[in-house]
Amino acid sequence: MNEDADTGATGSSEPQKQERRVDPKLLEILVCPVTRTSLEYDRERQELVSRAARLAFPIREGIPILLEEEARPLKD
Repeated sequence: MNEDADTGATGSSEPQKQERRVDPKLLEILVCPVTRTSLEYDRERQELVSRAARLAFPIREGIPILLEEEARPLKD
């Protein structure tokens, strides 16, 4: 059985966003690198959101990128 069956690949030439799950245990221990406050997981956008810092950190290929320069500022 192919272990990559849940990656969303369909044989179409159109690229698809691959949604990967983030380990819930990892989410419990991760904090914002700027404010050291908790992060909220946005599954749809594949981001970890820091309300205190008003930043959203990307998750790429299942790996949280907790670098301030990679974060997206949150709008009001």
